[in-house]
Amino acid sequence: MLNHVTLQGRFTKDPEFRTTDGGTACVNFRLAWSEKYKDRENKCFVECKAFSTTAEFMQKYMNQKGQEILAEGKLTTEEWDGNDGAKRSKNVLLVSNVHFCGRRQEGSPAAQESSPKQQGGFTAVETDELPF
Repeated sequence: MLNHVTLQGRFTKDPEFRTTDGGTACVNFRLAWSEKYKDRENKCFVECKAFSTTAEFMQKYMNQKGQEILAEGKLTTEEWDGNDGAKRSKNVLLVSNVHFCGRRQEGSPAAQESSPKQQGGFTAVETDELPF
């Protein structure tokens, strides 16, 4: 069986970072995206979780509401008993990899750490540095 999901979306709010009782970094977040067709808009929201080095990376670079990311992982179902005794469940994307998408947000650590000025996705270099 294959259980591999790749989603591109935006954070609906700032991701929630914490540490498990065992000391493992964890982050919970919700991704959203929508698509429009004529006058109809289809919206989708997916709960996501990431652990360990993925969570640590996200805490450093991917931590603002509205930020666009690409998340890869597998779907899993969480189950629990509700307050009324009824069984509850929800599907969650267990994230294994994340990637930057969209434009850099001003003030984000990733934007502050950027190296030489970039223009149109390319790094500006002096013509003296070219080998030809």
